[in-house]
Amino acid sequence: MAKGEIVIDEKHCRGCALCVEFCAKGCIEIPGTKFTAEGYLLAVFSHPEKCNGCGVCGWMCPQFAIEAFKYVQPGESKEDRPKAEEPA
Repeated sequence: MAKGEIVIDEKHCRGCALCVEFCAKGCIEIPGTKFTAEGYLLAVFSHPEKCNGCGVCGWMCPQFAIEAFKYVQPGESKEDRPKAEEPA
């Protein structure tokens, strides 16, 4: 199964929490203890073991502060990956 990683650019993050709200895996938090140089609350990639690299957090970020990366095991083909469920 693919694993993911995100990188949050602290210079651009404004702590809006859209990444937290839209992360289906719960990988990102805003703990309230970390701030940017401008004083904004900072999002933290707190549960990397849950991340699948889907990239929704980066798509939702209005400041383009998140880059998402998906890592696929060598030899894993597209057919080996779990298929998304069809909408009802």
